[in-house]
Amino acid sequence: MADGFDNVYVDTRRQLRGVAESLIAGPQHRASGTIRLAVRPDGFTGVSIPVAVHGTDLVFPTGSVPLVGPVSAIAAGLDPGPPDGVYEIVDPLSADAVLDIDPAAAEWIHRSHYAGGHAIKNVLADQHPVLWPEHFDVAVTGDEVNYGVSAGDDYHPTPYAYVGPWTQHTGPFWNAPFGAIYPLAPADDVDALTSRIADFFERARRELSKQP
Repeated sequence: MADGFDNVYVDTRRQLRGVAESLIAGPQHRASGTIRLAVRPDGFTGVSIPVAVHGTDLVFPTGSVPLVGPVSAIAAGLDPGPPDGVYEIVDPLSADAVLDIDPAAAEWIHRSHYAGGHAIKNVLADQHPVLWPEHFDVAVTGDEVNYGVSAGDDYHPTPYAYVGPWTQHTGPFWNAPFGAIYPLAPADDVDALTSRIADFFERARRELSKQP
């Protein structure tokens, strides 16, 4: 991608992560004690409060509001703010922040997360994918190994699948400090992404089975 879109993508990713953390997970935790979110084809939702992101809109039972402009206005009627005391809050969404979310970047994030959820269910059928607001990744843990899809972070700015064993492994497959990553292509549709992510998870399981 061009550097210009990289910057737009990262800005949108950080804003959507902040929305997930401060406008859904935080209010939900204060209401019901959980920060877990669920992925949807075009966004993500709370699991115990009826607030969701669809595309570039924040959706309530009574309507929706575009994720554009001051957070304080968008969050009217919510109990905004991150879920204090659950994890270290690193990059909170300020009430003074002004959102400007790029639709194309948002769509790539939603598509990647949704495909990640499907791939997890395909490979680890007994697991239930969760979108975690802290790192903005859809993930599960099985047999002391984390499997997930991240929207990106300081290590890799755009979407990637990852496998993170709790104990360090060596070999050419393990290409990241925390395990292995597989960068996702922006042109792949949900079916292609799901297939590629599932193949990556399956390969990781084969590699793990080789370890003593």
